[in-house]
Amino acid sequence: MTRRPALALLAALALLAGCDKDKDVDPPAELVDLKQVLPVQRLWSTDVGGGGEKLRLALGLAEHDGVIFAAARDGKVRALDPGNGRNRWQVDLKVDLSAGPGAGEGLVAVGSPAGILFALDAATGQQRWKIQAGGEILAPPLVAAERVVVRLVDGRMRAFATADGKEVWMAEDQVPRLSLRGSSAPVQAGDAVIAGFDSGKVMAVGLASGDLLWQAQVSSARGRTELERLADVDAAVRVAGDDVFAVGYQGRVAMLARESGQIWWGRDLSSYRGLAIDDDQIYVATSEGDVVALRRRDGSILWQQQGLRRRSTGTPAVVGSAVVVGDFDGYLHWLDRSDGRFVARQRPGRDRIAAAPLVVGNRVFVIDEGGQIAAFQSGDAAGR
Repeated sequence: MTRRPALALLAALALLAGCDKDKDVDPPAELVDLKQVLPVQRLWSTDVGGGGEKLRLALGLAEHDGVIFAAARDGKVRALDPGNGRNRWQVDLKVDLSAGPGAGEGLVAVGSPAGILFALDAATGQQRWKIQAGGEILAPPLVAAERVVVRLVDGRMRAFATADGKEVWMAEDQVPRLSLRGSSAPVQAGDAVIAGFDSGKVMAVGLASGDLLWQAQVSSARGRTELERLADVDAAVRVAGDDVFAVGYQGRVAMLARESGQIWWGRDLSSYRGLAIDDDQIYVATSEGDVVALRRRDGSILWQQQGLRRRSTGTPAVVGSAVVVGDFDGYLHWLDRSDGRFVARQRPGRDRIAAAPLVVGNRVFVIDEGGQIAAFQSGDAAGR
């Protein structure tokens, strides 16, 4: 089924427009003065560049073999030394980019709004191949098991051979007439690849063959209007051992069995940004901007931080004793994992931080929508 991009974009714009017309809508939460109890040191910063409109593009950071990779909207792709931020290499693909990078198996993959998928050599930046994937790419590609897997906005998930870019398989799901602008990034889970879809389903297919292994309805359409019935699973799922965690817009956060897709528990919660996990807890950035911590084994809520409400909170990540998350004003916040209190704050730049921070050890790497990249190192919270 062919997606209707205009309607997909309209959905997101309509939601925003509705807020703008509502004179009684509450403003974004104001940041309160913070006594920093978690030592955070800014190590370096650099700029990958930008250009173009900011329409929820899925441009973040990736790490592979000790190198950080970043891509800009205007087509530049860079490999950075994580220790000092200096270039290992830089290439200009001379096309607009909308998703990536994905890195693995010696490749770096990025995608464009026009559906072009590029595979670059991770060591040199040299282009290995490029192909027309057949639809707009708005989620970082997965590079694993001799496959480059991409989710397209038309409901298809396609896999290409890492060696030459030839298509290996395709899986698809029906797309509602109206949906949010965005796609769930494909995630490896053993021999499978798992992704969310605009129908509210999560689907697992064989990474080698593309055979359907299971599908589960995580988020169901509810309401009378098409806007009320939006139920996209646009956020990437998280896999931990035998468990899969997923969350949908105007839907649920759920824990599923990795082998069968059986839903062990579900709780009403809405998010289009996504979640992070540790050994015991799940951290969700809700559609309203709150950060919520839930117990992994049963989904019970442990704490809820409302200090970022309506600040367009980005995708969270776990680092040490904290959860780190960005907002629309370029601030990066560290929250204590035990109770959600703010323990540190930095401001790498002035643009929105939507992509999940990249965590390597006790270091946090972040990119904002203006292309500003910064690296931070944090220690244990005071008193621990």
